[in-house]
Amino acid sequence: MASYSKTSNKTQDKDVKYLNKDFNSFKSQLIEFTQTYYPNTYNDFSEGSPGMMFLEMASYVGDVLSFYTDTQLQESFLLLAQEKENLYNLAYALGYIPKVTTAASTNLEIYQLIPAKLGISGSIYEPDYDYTLTINENSIFSSTEGTEFYTENQVNFGFSSSFDPTTVSVYQYDSLNNPEYYLLKKQTLGVSAKIKTQTFSVGAAQQFKTLTLFDTNIISIESVVDTNGNIYSEVPYLAQDTIFEEITNTGANDPELKSFNQQTPYLLKLKRVPRRFVSRFKTDNTLELQFGAGSSDKSDEQIIPNPDNIGLGIKDGRSKLDVAYDPSNFLYTKAYGQAPSNTTLTVTYLVGGGLESNVSSNTITKIETLKTGNKPNLNQSLLTFIKSSVAVTNPQKAIGGSAGDSVEEVRMNAMAAFSAQKRTVTKEDYLIRTLSMPARLGRVAKAYITQDDQISPLTTEPNRIPNPLALNLYTLGYDKNKKLSTLNTATKTNLSTYLEEYRMLTDAVNIKDAFVINFGLTFEIVTFKNYNNEEVILNCITEIKEFFDTDKWQVNQPIIISEVYNLIGNVSGVQSVENISFNNINGTDVGYSQYKYDFTQATKGGIIYPSLDPSIFELKFPNSDIKGGVTTYGYNSSGITTGNTSVGQSSNY
Repeated sequence: MASYSKTSNKTQDKDVKYLNKDFNSFKSQLIEFTQTYYPNTYNDFSEGSPGMMFLEMASYVGDVLSFYTDTQLQESFLLLAQEKENLYNLAYALGYIPKVTTAASTNLEIYQLIPAKLGISGSIYEPDYDYTLTINENSIFSSTEGTEFYTENQVNFGFSSSFDPTTVSVYQYDSLNNPEYYLLKKQTLGVSAKIKTQTFSVGAAQQFKTLTLFDTNIISIESVVDTNGNIYSEVPYLAQDTIFEEITNTGANDPELKSFNQQTPYLLKLKRVPRRFVSRFKTDNTLELQFGAGSSDKSDEQIIPNPDNIGLGIKDGRSKLDVAYDPSNFLYTKAYGQAPSNTTLTVTYLVGGGLESNVSSNTITKIETLKTGNKPNLNQSLLTFIKSSVAVTNPQKAIGGSAGDSVEEVRMNAMAAFSAQKRTVTKEDYLIRTLSMPARLGRVAKAYITQDDQISPLTTEPNRIPNPLALNLYTLGYDKNKKLSTLNTATKTNLSTYLEEYRMLTDAVNIKDAFVINFGLTFEIVTFKNYNNEEVILNCITEIKEFFDTDKWQVNQPIIISEVYNLIGNVSGVQSVENISFNNINGTDVGYSQYKYDFTQATKGGIIYPSLDPSIFELKFPNSDIKGGVTTYGYNSSGITTGNTSVGQSSNY
């Protein structure tokens, strides 16, 4: 009878090491593994043996796989990525749009003539502002080298403010020495770019339809319009359904704010954009446009959230109460914007920039395309002459043009964009956003922000406690004479709308008026011999004017008296500064601020401090508020000095 032996099927555990990374370590470990576990199966480890060929091939494959694993992990981190395509994708994910070219810019001075006319009195000539032109956006000028510059903003010669002044001077006199023509001058920003268009035929609706602009040195997209006149707006990401829109401040647009249109010519509104797109540059510098996924005429973003549908996913109807929601949109959108269908899209975009766009000063003198507007019912022959009188130049050279972002610049800028996230987080963020609001929306000249506080109801005596959820933003603007004034209601409304887009959800911002403290200054100096006293005083007054220029002063900035002493003492011809005194000037009936301020009580240790309430010092009328005098000394028989003071006002020199 045959006998059978029972054998174990248990697999022997083998020691496998996972620390090998390169070819040699893989090879050494495979040789050791073979010698340990297959000593009788294979023992020829010479370089030419067939077994070594297979061991080395396995080591080669392991080395390649290890390399690509490490590289793939490295390329997933913005700080370590080297491939340009990966850097671009990471940058877009973090909210930064790389630039393939950068345009140069400069301030253009544009001139036009207008005729003179007799004023109401019938004896004094004045400019006839009926003939002022409006030069519209996208007017094109070029330099002598052929580089084109276009205007981003409208130039209205009939409008003048402290931030957009119109300079008027007599250009020509007639035979009776009366003004015949006046010369008007305005400034606007010129950008080195060419405006191009490209059309795309679109068939049936397609989710996330993409179009590609095959052009070089693309700066930005200006507009996308279909054959029905529908405008597609560019957004940072397709889930964003609102953009800023600037509308003219007229009675039709806002009857309540139209009275402020001289200081605030435009109003800022938030506009919902069901038709929208995003743009992304590819590594070959082409630009890709991507549209939404919706195909319905009724945008699902128009659904208003209420207690019945908050927390419901529009996509599949299931409850999603544990999902974090954007507070500006409680509903998930299934469309991400409406996709174009059965139409032709016209894409207008800008190309240009680069180092060659940095042209020299006074070289942009040619008019290529001038888009003008004017009042109706004017003398046509005179109007034709007025249009032909338009001239342009650039007092400063154009700067800023470059070849776009390098790999390292994309990396650094993307990290910076992610840190900021276009949100106002710190107090400094609010100040920067406030001061960067476009001037056509009502320019903020000065801004100061502080934590809000409230009177505590828990104590019998008045005690103010900080309010961590609110900030007080104190602001001031300029009037038409560039003197500090409070912001009008239209500008404050625009500022509120502008900040709302960047404000943190938990922040409340109270926009308030800062206080203006007007003052005058009197000084006495001793001059060196052989210097003209009046000339020295005039030079001192000029230095003081420049020092107290309102553009250089901020809210809650103190006056350091020693700096004024040093300023006057460094003027040529000044031997010593005998005395400097400051005094408050107030009274709305004489053109000053209404607020009184005690300079004596506010002076501590040679420093004049502003009030506890945010305020700013303003030397409002320097031609009359600065008074200077020269003190002369002589010696009597006893060797004792005697003084004689002659005071001069700045208005006398």
